[in-house]
Amino acid sequence: MSYPAACSAARAQGLDVLGGFHGGAEDGLPVDCQTLLLLGPAPDFWPQFRQSGEYSDRLPDPVDRWSKRVIPQLADELSAVPFLPFGGPPYAPFLSWAIKTQRAWSSPVGMLVHDTAGLMVSFRGALAFRQKLDLPPTGVRPCDSCTAKPCLSACPVDALSAAEGYHTAACHDYLDTADGQNCLSSGCKARRACPVSAGANRDPEQSAHHMKYFHKPRAF
Repeated sequence: MSYPAACSAARAQGLDVLGGFHGGAEDGLPVDCQTLLLLGPAPDFWPQFRQSGEYSDRLPDPVDRWSKRVIPQLADELSAVPFLPFGGPPYAPFLSWAIKTQRAWSSPVGMLVHDTAGLMVSFRGALAFRQKLDLPPTGVRPCDSCTAKPCLSACPVDALSAAEGYHTAACHDYLDTADGQNCLSSGCKARRACPVSAGANRDPEQSAHHMKYFHKPRAF
């Protein structure tokens, strides 16, 4: 198995390899695995996903169910061990894995920022390989050269701050207003404001889907 072959197989499913690293049991990998690749939606993910049975059956959690089907199949094809970011506890340490790839970093608003997907980065799964794959050079943290930092001023209620954390109540309260419907239908304004986020080519329907699950009706 090679890194380009793994990338090609992932892209055939609408996924991109968003980073990788060489590690071992100390990173939560199986004892006989040396390389981990993180998988996230490719720019053409949503059109491909819309052709799936999980999209058309209209049952709950279609993206997670798709991931639970596709990523283990991809692992079998590539002789790898699959990991998913849900279904625990225990939960795989995707946050620390992402940072270890040196292609994702903490952003000025606290969320992860990726070198090609910006603040729209998300992970659908990971593959652990027994081989030590040759990995490409790592990326550069985009925030270091971003002088405007529009993510800091994009949220209408200042719900995001790396220093103070995420103000969950302020965010959800805003989403309940008429003005907040734009965030529900098109995605978080802070995520969209990141110039690098355009690289994710996030379909508005995809953002609306995830926002629906994020902002579920609250009990009072």
